[in-house]
Amino acid sequence: MRVDWADLARRLAALCDGEDDAIALMATLACEIHHADERFDWTGFYRVVAPELLKIGPYQGGHGCLTIPFERGVCGKAAREGRTVIVDDVAAFPGHIACAASTRSEIVVPFRAGDGTLLGVLDIDSDRPAAFTREDAVALEKILEEAFANVSMT
Repeated sequence: MRVDWADLARRLAALCDGEDDAIALMATLACEIHHADERFDWTGFYRVVAPELLKIGPYQGGHGCLTIPFERGVCGKAAREGRTVIVDDVAAFPGHIACAASTRSEIVVPFRAGDGTLLGVLDIDSDRPAAFTREDAVALEKILEEAFANVSMT
């Protein structure tokens, strides 16, 4: 089953309406996104907790890495560059952090609070090679922008 992004966006908007707590939003989004598509083997958030440091947040799937510095891995690259990163073959990605041996491809989407502060990244792993598309990236970027618009770090 492949995700219907428009339907998922509507469901998430209803579930998250009026919520401004970042952790509550992350937990809800991780659960709903993870179960929306059979390609998604691990779905979770890494939160910015210190300068250039990500720490695991709410997720679905097996264990994730606990901390990721901005200079390492796909998550670090997405956080450092402030842009979505799609990796078709994680074995070919220099510096990939293998949190799970089953991961073959990955998409990582940075997300920000309404005031523009980088909150972290959404990381989705797949046990299939080249599982993610630009369509997935655009849909996830929009979902995250809308979900975290009411979160303020000031």
